[in-house]
Amino acid sequence: MNSNVENLPPHVLRLVYKEVSALAADPPEGIKVYPSDEDITELHTAIEGPEGTPFAGGVFRMRLVLGKDFPAVPPKGYFLTKIFHPNVGHKGEICVNVLKRDWKAELGLRHVLLTIKCLLIHPNPESALNEEAGRLLLEDYTEYEARARLLTEIHAMTGPGCSSGTSQDPNDGPQPKKHAGDLGKRAGSGAAAVPAALGNGASGPSTTASSSSGSAVSNVAVKKKADKKRALRRL
Repeated sequence: MNSNVENLPPHVLRLVYKEVSALAADPPEGIKVYPSDEDITELHTAIEGPEGTPFAGGVFRMRLVLGKDFPAVPPKGYFLTKIFHPNVGHKGEICVNVLKRDWKAELGLRHVLLTIKCLLIHPNPESALNEEAGRLLLEDYTEYEARARLLTEIHAMTGPGCSSGTSQDPNDGPQPKKHAGDLGKRAGSGAAAVPAALGNGASGPSTTASSSSGSAVSNVAVKKKADKKRALRRL
């Protein structure tokens, strides 16, 4: 869509720039604003999925486009992140009263962003752009919730800045000390090797020592018996 910067009067551009700057410095809770220095008439935002909804945990990118007749005519809103919602069309277009018949020039962009966030909490099936989502919301909320949550997990939890759904690089985060496992293995194998060596080497000497001491005792006993016999003969 073409920029409308040249089509807006200077005083409107000043008001828009002031409001966008204020939004960027102090955005509504759960909403981030990314103003463009090149085109102030197209405002990109990211809305966090509200807790307690099928969109919780997701981050939904959106843009507001200010037409040449702004602020007499409301901006147009589009979801850039795919979402299963009654009031969001298949091309991302948003159907909400504040962007239509309820629009007033004095409402401002902050009010628009807050209204769209509230739409994630309270969908309106009566003005559905996605008829299937609207029907499920009314007839089978469990199925609606499952579909909405599935698309949230697929599309809204894998973008930049989202931790969910992003595979972590094995090199990220604290790593175990290098070769710690190898040292343990080496210590284990060394510990196993030492007893084996000690077993073979020590068991040999210890057995030999036992045999030697046994033989010595036996020799002493034999010698004593011989001495005893010689003494008896002398008698």
